[in-house]
Parts: sequence; structure tokens; C-alpha cells
Amino acid sequence: MYFTDRGIEELVERRGDESVTLEWLSERLRDFVDINPEFETPIERFATWLARLDDEDDDA
Repeated sequence: MYFTDRGIEELVERRGDESVTLEWLSERLRDFVDINPEFETPIERFATWLARLDDEDDDA
């Protein structure tokens, strides 16, 4: 188990029954980066990965 899995598991346990929009998630990611600017690059990469998840041409 990766260290990050603990946070993901907590998220599922605490909020797993909720439904959210991608707009809501985007706002929370912006809020997180505003509070923690050192995470701007990983959040950018994560958001780009999510946005391109279904792109067949993009291997990254």
C-alpha cells in the first residue's frame, strides 16, 4: 500500500456516498493549491491526467 492510499481510503470512507461534479472538484483543487502552492505542479498533472483519461492517442 502506498502512503497516498491511506488518504484515498479515508476519502472513500468519509465521503464515498456523495456525488460531486467535476466543477466542484476543480474548485476544491484550486482551493487546495491556493492554500498549498508547493503542490501546484502535481495538481496540474493530476487534473490534466483526469481531463485526458479517455484520450486514446495520449499514452501519458
